[in-house]
Amino acid sequence: MEPQKPLKKVNKGLQTAAKLSGIGIQMGLTIYLGNLLGTWLDEKFATTYLEISVTLVAIFISIYSLIRQANKLNT
Repeated sequence: MEPQKPLKKVNKGLQTAAKLSGIGIQMGLTIYLGNLLGTWLDEKFATTYLEISVTLVAIFISIYSLIRQANKLNT
């Protein structure tokens, strides 16, 4: 009978850092795409307020997503 191999130690710090960097990239992309959408809508409808409005909504969505994912990491 062969002896059992020891289980590999999982580096939790490295996994957490990778998840946090992914959250940052997701947050930046959400805000950037919201800004692009707002710019396109401003040009399409010949307005001046949609870029700011859509970008602010994208910021709130990304902050909400950041808080939810941070809470998941802590549990």
